[in-house]
Amino acid sequence: MTEEAAGEWHGWRAATEAALYGPEGFYRRPEGPAGHFRTSVHASPLFAGAVARLLCRVDETLGRPARLDFVDMAAGRGELAAGVLAALPPEVAARTRVYAVEVADRPADLDERVHWLPEPPHGVTGLLFANEWLDNVPLDIAEVDADGVPRRVLVRRDGTERLGERVDGAEAEWLARWWPLSGGAGTPGGGEAGPSRGEEGLRAEIGLPRDEAWAGAVAAVDRGLAVAVDYAHTVGSRPLFGTLTGFRAGRETAPVPDGSCDITAHVALDACAAHGEATVGARTARDTEGGAAHTARDTEDGEARAAHSAAHTVPRALLLRQRDALRALGITGARPPLTLASTQPAAYVRALASAGEAAELTAPGGLGDFGWLLQPVGIPAAPID
Repeated sequence: MTEEAAGEWHGWRAATEAALYGPEGFYRRPEGPAGHFRTSVHASPLFAGAVARLLCRVDETLGRPARLDFVDMAAGRGELAAGVLAALPPEVAARTRVYAVEVADRPADLDERVHWLPEPPHGVTGLLFANEWLDNVPLDIAEVDADGVPRRVLVRRDGTERLGERVDGAEAEWLARWWPLSGGAGTPGGGEAGPSRGEEGLRAEIGLPRDEAWAGAVAAVDRGLAVAVDYAHTVGSRPLFGTLTGFRAGRETAPVPDGSCDITAHVALDACAAHGEATVGARTARDTEGGAAHTARDTEDGEARAAHSAAHTVPRALLLRQRDALRALGITGARPPLTLASTQPAAYVRALASAGEAAELTAPGGLGDFGWLLQPVGIPAAPID
């Protein structure tokens, strides 16, 4: 590729935005994400069944509202939205309004009951579910230079990189809190074998855009639960050189921002959780302040104000591994008893296949290692225990 064809230098966030979501971007291609990588949704209908059970638990917690919402973020071709709708009990399905949120055009064969939107609806009462969405929210990359300074990584369309300006402002603050690149040990526990923080070449993915995207999704929920599912890490185990990579036709490849491949990076779910809680907290504070003022005018009773405030405490976000979340939702992967093979051979074969699919969804080192972030909104806790 010539230098002219390679194009100008951009930060990874801008380059990824164009490569994935531009007019000829990867996510607008006709084959959809399933043509290039396998998610839990594609692995087995058991996943949609588990999400449907979670939606039913949210429904019970909400007191079975007249309208129950299910929002599928980054819906691909609507596979999860359609699967959840099919798995719901008829009485719940009759009250459920299903939304698929995706930048690509609506598939022609999608269930007509699924509403196709480019942005999540507001005022959601129910479950907003984001499976492998945040890992495709574009972000910038920082790399430590020879002087120990984190600088923005610039990239051209052909994937060639160089270092740009120093990271500063809100992004530098995010790095300092959530992914430190200077000072301290390079590995959890400070082992001597790994490079030290501040060493040239160390990289971090600046997750602030994902925090903001998640906060926006949480803000769309009036009452219910927001869930994000992704490959993830937390502040005590950030990878030293980042996780930016590409996928094409089912294989991992170099992340080249030319629209030919998916570009993804694991998610700092703990940072997203903090921003989600802050979003709920800000809304709760506004509601509490307004309610307390109304109560004070009516009763001038300090105890009543305190009781009102206690009733509006911020529910904490919950972080789980996918294997633990799915087991709590009834997916165990247990093999059927051998006695079934002789008494009901067809049922045994079906149960064995289901056990294999469940094992894939919960496998350590694979899909079972995904992180689940559950943020309750207007309910005391995530109904998953």
